[in-house]
Amino acid sequence: MLIKNLILDMDGVLWRGETPMPGLVVFFATLKRLGLGYALATNNASKTIAQYEEKLGRFGVTVDPYYILTSSEATASYVEQEMGVETAVYIIGEDGLYEAFGRRGFPIVTMQEVAGGATADLVVYGFNRHLTYNELAQGTLLVQRGARLMGTNPDVTFPHESGLMPGAGATQAFLEAATGVAATVIGKPGRIMFEEALQRLGGTTADTAMVGDRLNTDIAGGKAAGLTTILVLSGISTAAEAANGMQPDYIFANIGELARHLEARQDGQFGICL
Repeated sequence: MLIKNLILDMDGVLWRGETPMPGLVVFFATLKRLGLGYALATNNASKTIAQYEEKLGRFGVTVDPYYILTSSEATASYVEQEMGVETAVYIIGEDGLYEAFGRRGFPIVTMQEVAGGATADLVVYGFNRHLTYNELAQGTLLVQRGARLMGTNPDVTFPHESGLMPGAGATQAFLEAATGVAATVIGKPGRIMFEEALQRLGGTTADTAMVGDRLNTDIAGGKAAGLTTILVLSGISTAAEAANGMQPDYIFANIGELARHLEARQDGQFGICL
């Protein structure tokens, strides 16, 4: 299998919380030396592109912002295309969601405005470390009044140095239980982010691999998109889960082991023979 491009998840692959994975700088240096294209595609909607640039820079890595894709950006783009920028949006999330919708000109309805009787066309949620009951309650009322419910991603947990923390999928579970409405979910394993990454890379399904730590999003989505799939065991899913369920094409302990494999299997300037 000749691979020329990698789509890389971030949380659990490149870092855990604020701790970079061992060998992170060497990994990116290896990709550059081998001439491999790469895009970063995360379901985490909490940060803006600029904040991810800054985080990578603190870890000693420089990435062109064009190749950083987030589920907040994918969600805002989808709503713009499907519903229009006049859609009034109530956001349950962090900077990444607010920036993605605000930059496109969507009217954003605040929690205080909802409490005062304002309505919205859409309730959109993402990973939110500062979530309050009142935010959820106002979102629930809006959905009960007819607003559409949409999420950035289905990840129920988030890998952190301390362990697995609640993710956007946990917020989804609360809202769906409280409203009886099923959310429309945009991020991985849906095709939107994979298709956008391929377009930016100028790659094809035949020469691109998805590298992730979650079987149900990264690997399932990569397979559905027709990509080669690579699971790293530094995040959520385990080798035992892979053996008994969704099986990736390749499994590595972490990006350090993946980098060593790529070095050993290089094929001149034409890609990597996995």
